Amino acid sequence: MSKSVLALGLDPVFADFSEFPELTPDLVKAFIDAQLERLRGMGHVVESCLVDAGETAEAVAAQHLQRGSFDCVMIGAGLRTPSLLLLFEKLINVVHERAPDAKICFNSTPADTAEAVMRWT
Repeated sequence: MSKSVLALGLDPVFADFSEFPELTPDLVKAFIDAQLERLRGMGHVVESCLVDAGETAEAVAAQHLQRGSFDCVMIGAGLRTPSLLLLFEKLINVVHERAPDAKICFNSTPADTAEAVMRWT
């Protein structure tokens, strides 16, 4: 039986790559897309939700969560940086409110999203 997954992450165009000059928004987006395709190949139904650094992030996440029920919400590492702590807390509370039965998981990089989801689905 396929599991539904919401992949909630910071849109790479809003990420600070100053500590990782080898990364670019396009490269990170390619990693994200590859991982989501990998999950789909494993039979999961995956919806991507990339948000900004705070202006509309809560509303966008809430809209995605209203579209259906999710078995798992994967929250990307970019949202868990110290500078985005308040946004991270707000998004956790939106997920908790809108998807109370969903498992929550976290990746450590855009390249290990599938492993994070597989721990909980």
